[in-house]
Amino acid sequence: MINARVYVTIKQSVLDPQGNAVQNSLHSMGFKEVEKVRVGKFLEIKLDTVDRQEAEKRVRDMCEQLLANTVIEDYRFELEGL
Repeated sequence: MINARVYVTIKQSVLDPQGNAVQNSLHSMGFKEVEKVRVGKFLEIKLDTVDRQEAEKRVRDMCEQLLANTVIEDYRFELEGL
């Protein structure tokens, strides 16, 4: 079994209104030191395979086809196990 941790974030060149809303809320709560917030997604995926190279390819395909909108988002992933 291989575990994948996938991180999807909005590209730096793309505006992040959700991040701005979180930053503004933090400021209003007294956390004035917060300079910038970017909001993203974190996914944990368990793969029933022992082939690390195949797992890497499959997770990359998942990210490209569904998990990330590669026009406006970047992704990276880590594999654990075997």
